[in-house]
Amino acid sequence: MSKQELYSQIPQMHEIMEQLSSHNYNRNVVKYSADKVLSNLRKKISEGKIDIINKDKIINNIISSCENFMQGSIKKVINATGIVIHTNLGRSPLSEDLFKKSMETVCGYSNLEYDVDKGSRGDRYHHLSEYLRYLTKAEDALVLNNNAAAVFLILNTFAENRECIVSRGELVEIGGSFRIPDVMRNSGAKLQEVGTTNKTKISDYENAVNPETSVIMKVHKSNYVIKGFTEETPYEKICQLTNKNNLISYYDLGSGSISDFSLKFCKEPSVKDIIDKGFDLVSFSGDKLLGGVQAGIVAGKKHLIDRLKTNQLMRMLRVDKITLSLLQNTLKEYINEDYEQIRTLKMFNESLDSLKSRADDLARCIHNLTPDLSLEVVEVTSYTGGGSCPMQEMNSYAVQLNTGNISEAEIEKHLRQSTPPVICRTANKKIIFDLRTIFKEEYEDIAGGINWAVKMSS
Repeated sequence: MSKQELYSQIPQMHEIMEQLSSHNYNRNVVKYSADKVLSNLRKKISEGKIDIINKDKIINNIISSCENFMQGSIKKVINATGIVIHTNLGRSPLSEDLFKKSMETVCGYSNLEYDVDKGSRGDRYHHLSEYLRYLTKAEDALVLNNNAAAVFLILNTFAENRECIVSRGELVEIGGSFRIPDVMRNSGAKLQEVGTTNKTKISDYENAVNPETSVIMKVHKSNYVIKGFTEETPYEKICQLTNKNNLISYYDLGSGSISDFSLKFCKEPSVKDIIDKGFDLVSFSGDKLLGGVQAGIVAGKKHLIDRLKTNQLMRMLRVDKITLSLLQNTLKEYINEDYEQIRTLKMFNESLDSLKSRADDLARCIHNLTPDLSLEVVEVTSYTGGGSCPMQEMNSYAVQLNTGNISEAEIEKHLRQSTPPVICRTANKKIIFDLRTIFKEEYEDIAGGINWAVKMSS
């Protein structure tokens, strides 16, 4: 059949609209989806990839396109990877109770930038500062839309057209090609590298200080460690050097812990530790070890925080009422020491006995739906993720599906296509569902996803 004949058999738009009139889709959505499907079909015909027109298949494709469009692209997924702070899967999950507490402020009006006592315009930047001062013991604090924004604002405010000293062993690149040297250049600061990859001494910093120096910056090694023949300058010595030379000491902590409860599973300095050592400024994320929403938090000396607030970039980097409300309720749980409400911390601290018991429950749920599968409950390794506690591992339990003659890659692909998508790990013809990041209410969805994925892969 010629291309011209194939083109002539494509259904007309009025036919499609009439056939889909009984469906509860907005007519404009149907037309939009039909245009996409038909345009793709014509492209395939022009490329010689189509030799027959199936009108029923075209209608089904349009219906699927409508459904996908109305569902939206962001959706719930099940994290069965064992990576708790999974950057690609939204980092820290929030508890429903904590979310509900924020609804009143978020869904109505609030005093975001209104001073109720004075009856006039207020300042949105003060709302969480008292809680953060209480928890970190810093003089003041400021919340931005993420930690990258915090890094950029600090460098732009205090080191534009001046030098910022950083150890060569800390010129990191994190996910999404976020590189410290590039951020520094774009902020207007001049990078002054000191030391070597594995060793940076206080003398390296001292020798680099000159009239153009403004900031000495330490950067958290978020996704790697340096072992062996190494040396790192003690925090106190860096702070003493900056004080002596009237410079600013700044630690980009990346993933900051503000509770001793976090330190049970993570050998990281807390924000309070960094402040106690004498650093003028420290920045960290709200959605990593803190277990809250995406935010960049700066804590430190009040006169420096005040200068950050006057930078015109603040207008672009500020947070909205949703972030402030959710973060406020997260910080309240820290103040109350109710860590059960911090879902990320709860996941980190779940006992092996509990994980083993839940793995047994999940295995039974899967077996009840698909009894012929080969399942095992095995001990595995979980990871912190999110650039937190680099290279630190945690023991966990998982349900392991032995795929036998079926391709594990095929099953894994179909699990990602199930509703909701199930994201897991694979190894040596085995599919692993790590209970550390699986919630009890997800067992049936996982069992159903596995049942469907195995059928589609067989």
